[in-house]
Amino acid sequence: MEDRDAWLTLAHAHGLHAGRLQQWFVQRRAAVELADASSATLAALGLDANTIQALRAPDIAALERDRAWLDGASNRALVVWGAADYPPRLAAIPDAPLVLYVEGAPRTLAVPQLAIVGSRNPTALGRDTATSFACELGRAGLGITSGLALGIDAAAHRGALEAGATTVAVVGRGLDAVYPRENEPLAQRILAAGGALVTDLPVGSPPLKHHFPRRNRILSGLALGVLVVEAAEQSGSLITARLAAEQGREVFAMPGSIHNAVARGCHRLLRQGARLVESVDDIFEEIAGICGEKAMSLPAATAMSSSLQVPSLDKDYEILLDALGFEPANLDAIVARTRLDTGAVASMLLILELDGRIQQQPGGRYSRRLPGR
Repeated sequence: MEDRDAWLTLAHAHGLHAGRLQQWFVQRRAAVELADASSATLAALGLDANTIQALRAPDIAALERDRAWLDGASNRALVVWGAADYPPRLAAIPDAPLVLYVEGAPRTLAVPQLAIVGSRNPTALGRDTATSFACELGRAGLGITSGLALGIDAAAHRGALEAGATTVAVVGRGLDAVYPRENEPLAQRILAAGGALVTDLPVGSPPLKHHFPRRNRILSGLALGVLVVEAAEQSGSLITARLAAEQGREVFAMPGSIHNAVARGCHRLLRQGARLVESVDDIFEEIAGICGEKAMSLPAATAMSSSLQVPSLDKDYEILLDALGFEPANLDAIVARTRLDTGAVASMLLILELDGRIQQQPGGRYSRRLPGR
């Protein structure tokens, strides 16, 4: 058996990861030897009967699909545990994947990076926030990692692309297709910009529910820390945050309104000890020492803080914006809060919307737009 086929065989053995084979690799024994090892030897390593059967009698058709995909384009690679191009931060986690299927540039996996995750159904403000933070963190020298999902994930990738920064998409299916399909153009932009798509799932693996926690441990494992922008109480983003904490990564969360359902997961994380984030300065303060990169300088963060300052307004407009806040409100609620004339409020809302300071939400409601977006 060739070495690549041996690693692919390991990739198809359910539940097998580097931690389970530590004893084998500590002895500097090769993957090809493991794939050819006797059932008794495999059992002595603590492997169960199903795993041993997968190694002894691999699915030949599945291996052929992997080979065909890998050989189908020059920008595809199989990055194996212990190789020079295997990302060192990911290699350090207890259940590091034995192989990574990579489309794009494998070197991007080792770039100092922050994972940004959150709701698939964020508020407009949450989406803008994810884009802004990813953009400014990218400009300061960090790569941005996310999961290519709709919502916050996609916004984070777009922010990184806007900054010309590296972005890595860790996905919960095989790389023979993009999930969700709506994000296929975004995936192509990531590749064109020198980023990467990555998974440990073999070619043809569908986006099953149980694949995403498996994906999430790679997402957090690649990163210096994880920023949760918006998340409901029952959210996959909280799984990513938990895995990050278990891996010794920094966990950051953004507070939100108590009336916002997709802020409750972040509030839960904050109660559990996550670092509260109000600006990029909060992130830089935590990871600058870990990263040690000259790019991680606070002037870049300060520049963002400055860019988010809103120019001065007439008094009535300031009253309206203060009353509106960042949570959507309808015209009647705004009038009640400001005690201004209904006609005047309607006119001011139109002017502020045209000026890009607020945005209209479904149901005739309005919310403030994140400054600088």
